[in-house]
Formats: sequence, structure tokens, C-alpha cells
Amino acid sequence: MIASVLHPRNLTQAREKVISNGGSSGIDKMSVKELRSYDQKHRKALIRSIQEGKYVASSIRGVEIPKGNGKTRMLGVPTVIDRMLQQAVSQVLTNYFEPTFEESSYGFRPNKNLQQAVLKSQAYINEGYQNIADIDLKTFFDEVAHYQVLQLIYNKVKCQTTLKLIRKWLRAPIAINGRLHKRRKGIPQGSPLSPLLANILLDQLDKHLKGKGAKYIRYADDFSIYCKTQAEARKIGNEVYQYLRDKLKLPINRAKSGIRRPINFKILGHGFVSKYKKGEKGKYQVVVKKESWDTLKRKLKYATKKTHPRSLSERIEAIKLIYQGWINNFRLGNIQGKLKKVEEWLRNRLRYCIWHDWKKLERKRKNLIRLGVDQGMAYAWSRTRMGGWAVAQSPILRTTITIERLKKRRYESMVEYYHRVKS
Repeated sequence: MIASVLHPRNLTQAREKVISNGGSSGIDKMSVKELRSYDQKHRKALIRSIQEGKYVASSIRGVEIPKGNGKTRMLGVPTVIDRMLQQAVSQVLTNYFEPTFEESSYGFRPNKNLQQAVLKSQAYINEGYQNIADIDLKTFFDEVAHYQVLQLIYNKVKCQTTLKLIRKWLRAPIAINGRLHKRRKGIPQGSPLSPLLANILLDQLDKHLKGKGAKYIRYADDFSIYCKTQAEARKIGNEVYQYLRDKLKLPINRAKSGIRRPINFKILGHGFVSKYKKGEKGKYQVVVKKESWDTLKRKLKYATKKTHPRSLSERIEAIKLIYQGWINNFRLGNIQGKLKKVEEWLRNRLRYCIWHDWKKLERKRKNLIRLGVDQGMAYAWSRTRMGGWAVAQSPILRTTITIERLKKRRYESMVEYYHRVKS
């Protein structure tokens, strides 16, 4: 297998994938922009070190990112060289494992996506499977036993060199606040290989549930089981708890797990509400949960923070990445009305950034005149004692820094993008 991993075509494909994904640097500070030139100069030496077993995986840079509940999640950022090699391994391993994965697994797989998982959940619910065993794995990525994943890979791929390489990445220490921490279990979120390793391990759960004839959905470590009765849901929930604990050595977060009805169940940021149309009693439609809207606004707020030294063009590009990904995930719901309100708030945030960037009074006056405001009004507004946020929402900026002017700076309406992806 290692020959396939180190094949020039596979390595080049992996390198370009890492570059297109972007992302921050690892502990060596090498950026994705530097990866191509580094690979071209050092590929032969890199391949030789792997073949001879001398390759040393770099430490992982630990980065905390905020979660929707006010807590944080630890991401592990490997170096771009390790990311390239992990991507190369992932591409080859996928060919071995993908054909054996179960249909009800939707996360991080070719031709599978989040929307399919949500629609399948809706279909089960509308077919009458409205008692849902909702099981939350406790810090799944931190709890995975290395030996279990490695054994499952070895069962399929008898390649010692590849296994040693994966083991080095799994055991690589993580640097948090300047201190290195050993890792004896867990797979780092942020690694190109982690989603596949998670699917390899949890495919055991998929096959266990399939053998019992259960109707279930899994997206990475999020999974739910759909039953006709509460008793059935409770029985299979308890059985799955024991299987996870005893066979896969994975703990369940009991506080977040339980038997749900559709109205109080959420899946991948989506929820369900009853339809009230004639002839559709007991049917449910998909909606976007409040927490998902809060996440969107929090990310947009961070991208438009006036104290961040960014040009308007850089802000607009950052905003696009945020809302395009969010809309792609949540386009199933009827989000147009609320999206329009969020967009109005976002444009005011941009106007606030522009007003703040003008800084000096005279510069404000000249820019207002340039935007078509008469001299007297421009002078008065440039000296106003109103706060920046109030000015951003005032007619003076709303009628001058218009949507049309923002579009000339490559701004794109979120509502227009939503219509485009829906069509």
C-alpha cells in the first residue's frame, strides 16, 4: 500500500488538496503557500525517510475554537507537510474502506452530505418513527483508542510501513500554550486523516445496528436511532450504550443523550416542526435551530470586528467564506426571511467598519462629499458626537454606502446566494 501512498500522482493530488483547503500553519510556521515549492525540492528525501522508517511526525499545534454553548473545542493543527502526507494516506485508505461503509453513514464520504442525513431523518420521522434514541458521544475524538483503529486498518491493509506512519501521527504530542502534552488516545480534530479514522472505527457501530435491523443515521460521531415506540427506543438506546462502552471503549454523555420526540430533537443544527396543512397531520418539516443562527452571527461579527486591521476587500472575502459554507449546510430550511434580517445587520456592520477606518474628521468629511453628500451636511456628520454604530444605521451612511456601492467591492447578497444554491 505504501507504494500507492507515495506514488507521485497521489502525492501531488494530496498536496494540491491541502493547498486548496487552506488553513493555518503548524508549529513550524510553514504556510500552505510554501508547500508546493517545499515539496518540489524535498520530495525525494521525504519519500526516502518514510521508506526507511526514519520519518518523524511533527508535534501538533493546539488551537481552541469557540463552540455555540460558550465552551471551546481543541483543534489539533498538524504541519502542512504532515497534512499533505496524511491526505495522501487518506486518499488510498478511502479506496479500501469506502466500499464497505454502510449506507446510513453520511459524514465525510464521497457523494454523501449533511443534507442527505437531515432529509433521511425527516423521512423516518414522517414514516412514523417518532421516538428517537439521541446518543451523544462524550468528547469522541479525544477518547478513541489507538490500538482499535490500527487493528481495523491492519485487518484490511497488511502494510507495516503505513501503519507505523499512522501510529506516529496518532502519538505525536500536542503543543498547548507553549507546552507539549503526550497523547496516548484520541485523534486530533483538524487532521485530514481524522474523519476517515472516525468512520473506520464507528463503522463497527453501523454494522452492529444494521445487524439488528435498526433505522439509524450517523454523521461522523453524531448518530440517532428511529423507533416506533418509546419502549423500543429505550431498549436499543441502552443496548447501544453497552456496546459503545464494552466493545469500542467510548463513553456516552448521558446528560445530552435521551429519548426525543421530533419537536425537541435536533440533528446537525436542524430541527423539526409540525406541518399544519390539511391531510398532513403527524408530518414534520425541517427548520434551522436558533443555535445555528447564533453561530452564523457570531462568525460574521468576528469577521467585521472594527478593531481587526483588515481592508474592506479582505473583510468581504472572509464574510463570503462564512456565509457560503453556512447557507450550503442549512439551505434545506426556509431561511430567506431571517437571512434578509441578518444581512441588513451585516451591512450595517460593514458600514461601521468603513466609518471607523476613515478615522480622522477631515477624512470623513471628504469621503462623504465624494459619496455625494453636500458640503454642509458632510461637515456636520464628520463632527457628530453619535457613536459609530449609530452612524452606521443612520440615513447618512445607508443612503451613501449602498448595496450597489458595496457590490462594486465584490460584496454579494446572502439572499441572492441562497436563491442561487436553491435553484
